[in-house]
Amino acid sequence: MQDVQEPHRRIRAAYTDTTITVYQAYAPRLGLPAARDGRFPPAWKRDRMTWIKPSFLWMMYRCGWATKADQECVLAIEIDRAGFDWALANACLSHYDRDAHADQAAWRRELKASPARVQWDPERDLHLQALPHRSLQLGLAGEAARRYADEWTVSITDVTPLAREIHGLVTAGDLDEARRKLPQERPYEPAGGVCP
Repeated sequence: MQDVQEPHRRIRAAYTDTTITVYQAYAPRLGLPAARDGRFPPAWKRDRMTWIKPSFLWMMYRCGWATKADQECVLAIEIDRAGFDWALANACLSHYDRDAHADQAAWRRELKASPARVQWDPERDLHLQALPHRSLQLGLAGEAARRYADEWTVSITDVTPLAREIHGLVTAGDLDEARRKLPQERPYEPAGGVCP
C-alpha cells in the first residue's frame, strides 16, 4: 500500500452526507446536561468564543484524555454540514499571514467582521505527539456561536468513556486496538472548497 503524503493543512473529520462531528470538552456541570438533553444548556455562554475541533486526537491533546480541569467531559457534537461550511466561508485566520492579507490592518478589519476564526494546529498521534501536518480548530463567536448552539447541533454524545478506553489501550501499549477504536476520520472538503 502506497503511503500518501498528507498536505500541510487538511480538515479531517467523521462526517455523513448532512452532518459533521466536532469535539469539545467541558466541566461535567455543562457537558453532562448537554449530552443528556442533546442541546447546550442555558448556562452555555452563547456570547463568547467557542472552539470546535473535528480531530478527535487533537481534542485528546487539548483536554489531556479528559483529565484537565474543566475538560473532564468530552463531547462529540454532530452538526449540520451546511452550518459548518457557512462558518468556514465566513471565517478569517486567527493570526496575521502576509501571504493571505494585504497588511496587518486589513487582517484586523477582517478579524473584527468575521464570526468565525480558523486556526491550524499540529495534528497529534496516539501518544499526543505533534505530527508534521495540521488540523483545523474553528472558533465561533457572535452569530456563529449562537447558530452552532441553537440551530446547527443535531446531536451531542458524551464520548468520555471512549477517550478513557483509548487512553488505557495506549498506556498498555496496545496501539493497534487503540487505533481501531478511534472515530473514522477522513479528509473533508467544505462546500465550494472555502477555507482560509
